[in-house]
Amino acid sequence: MAKAKTSLTAVERRAEELDTIAAVLPIERRDELAELLTDQDVETLRHLVNQGMGDNTLRALTSDLTYLEAWGLAATGHSLPWPAPEALLLKFVAHHLWDPERRETDPDHGMPADVDENLRSQGFLTSVGPHAPSTVRRRLANWSTLTKWRGFDGAFASPALKSAIRLAVRAVPRTRRRKSAKAVTGDVLANLLATCSTDSLRDLRDRAILMVAFASGGRRRSEIAGLRREQLSTEPPIPVESGIPLPSVAIHLGRTKTSSGEEEEIVYLTGRPVEALNAWMTAAKIDSGSVFRAIGRWGTVSRRALDPQSVNAIIKQRVEMAGLEPGEYSAHGLRSGYLTEAANRGIPLPEAMEQSRHRSVQQASSYYNNSIRRTGRAARLL
Repeated sequence: MAKAKTSLTAVERRAEELDTIAAVLPIERRDELAELLTDQDVETLRHLVNQGMGDNTLRALTSDLTYLEAWGLAATGHSLPWPAPEALLLKFVAHHLWDPERRETDPDHGMPADVDENLRSQGFLTSVGPHAPSTVRRRLANWSTLTKWRGFDGAFASPALKSAIRLAVRAVPRTRRRKSAKAVTGDVLANLLATCSTDSLRDLRDRAILMVAFASGGRRRSEIAGLRREQLSTEPPIPVESGIPLPSVAIHLGRTKTSSGEEEEIVYLTGRPVEALNAWMTAAKIDSGSVFRAIGRWGTVSRRALDPQSVNAIIKQRVEMAGLEPGEYSAHGLRSGYLTEAANRGIPLPEAMEQSRHRSVQQASSYYNNSIRRTGRAARLL
């Protein structure tokens, strides 16, 4: 006689449902998410996955939804109401955008101590002080998106909320920081590559990551982590006058942060980056699936792809090995470094953007402008 299946608790059921979308939406701390998120939250995420939303967008939505649910429980004792009333949105702003100087004389200003302690004990708060305005705006935007996907209208465009954010930011001005304090330009990249001088698997992999990420236009760490062998196609060699033709490879990007994946987006690698990539794939025996993978303690290559955080950690490790300050560089430094280096070498902005796949001329030109202004005639009038 078959044994009756034990009924699952609500938390266990949500954990299993989260597992069903983990292949599309990699989720860490699954059990903790299952406790924080409601049945409706999980159903919303499953719906978004089925709608074909990009993986990075889904990760950001999940992360922010989890934080909002944790904050809502800590601040009100209840899960988030849908739609959220304007008063709750204003409370969120007041708890996250506050003046540290006023906090010294008014302990009730900003996030209450018990809410702060609750979120900190769960690992949702790590830094001290108010949130960055960009973080608050992003979480409110994702809150609004999730509200719309649930079929509700929210108060996110209310004059009172916009005014509260504007006044809070004005009261405590913060300089917007780049994702990487310093760009990984050609000279910095050479120092990092010098730390990958052996034929060990780690050196071969990390050398390929550095060269491919930079030379392909400064690809995002998520794109490097998600790169698959099936996205690569060998192109005819590039003729070189009085020299050996250079190997060429096309990378078919598919869906990226700024594209839907419906249009064909291709970037090209030529010469040394192709050689580095081929050397890694040959040594690691990668003929299909993920290109950049974890390497075990005993030198075994995993079938599992690196995650974006691991790509960033590899960059920082190589920065430290090169004798530089890890806090000043990140994986995004390869993206800004590509455009900065292109400007330094006089490559026209439209040509560089074809490789970097920046959609915004304003954003891409900011790297050019900084380089040209620093070295241009206008800065050398005396």
